Amino acid sequence: MRPLTPVAPATRVVLGIAFFVVFVAVWSAATLGGFVSKTFLADPLTMIRSGYTLLTEMGFAKDIGMTVWRVLGGFAIAAVLALPLGVAMGAYKPVEAFFEPFVSFARYLPASAFIPLLILWAGIGEAQKLAVIFIGSFFQLVLMVAVTVGQTRRDLVEAAYTLGVSDRNLIRRVLIPGAAPEMAEILRMVLGWAWTYVIVAELIGASSGIGHMITDSQALLATDQIIFGIIVIGVIGLASDFACKALNRRLFPWAQLR
Repeated sequence: MRPLTPVAPATRVVLGIAFFVVFVAVWSAATLGGFVSKTFLADPLTMIRSGYTLLTEMGFAKDIGMTVWRVLGGFAIAAVLALPLGVAMGAYKPVEAFFEPFVSFARYLPASAFIPLLILWAGIGEAQKLAVIFIGSFFQLVLMVAVTVGQTRRDLVEAAYTLGVSDRNLIRRVLIPGAAPEMAEILRMVLGWAWTYVIVAELIGASSGIGHMITDSQALLATDQIIFGIIVIGVIGLASDFACKALNRRLFPWAQLR
């Protein structure tokens, strides 16, 4: 094992699975062995049984669907608006000078702090939850895309101008294609952050969703259900992350050679 030396794909999979095996083993030893009270931390077997009950008898599958819809909906709105603004900021320095101070200011504001205002403005329906995810994702996306586009290699820009490209075509044929792999990675990372925002939004004023189930389970001290909800979020997030990585490799194969 040497610094920065890559490992084989099969080895990576084995090591990744090994961590989860060790984690579950420690968890089982702590709970089934009586070292931790089940009131505060349910054991894996109880958690699995409770999860099965939630899915088959308590309609938890619908809660999962609502949460996924909220994440994708809020994130899609943020991405559709953030990508063109980020490209414009990265390409045109006056646009960057105009927007960057406010975007940098806004990205430090926690999305959860807007929940009381959003409830007043939009009620406790879907609009409020989508707005929380939008606020948490939009400003991060704008700034990261702007930085990525602004770091396009100058030799490529100068070569394009030498060949007579116009400003508009420079953006369309040089800046965006050159930054596309990095922008795809940015979307993948910020999508993961969007999951934290939706759970916060569902903890207050929600009648459905994974966060709503977790809140109800907290009132009942049902740690088995709480843990199952958290694990479901992690599994969905991990699956979406792998899907995004596979899509990025397929769309931008040349980026893997860097």
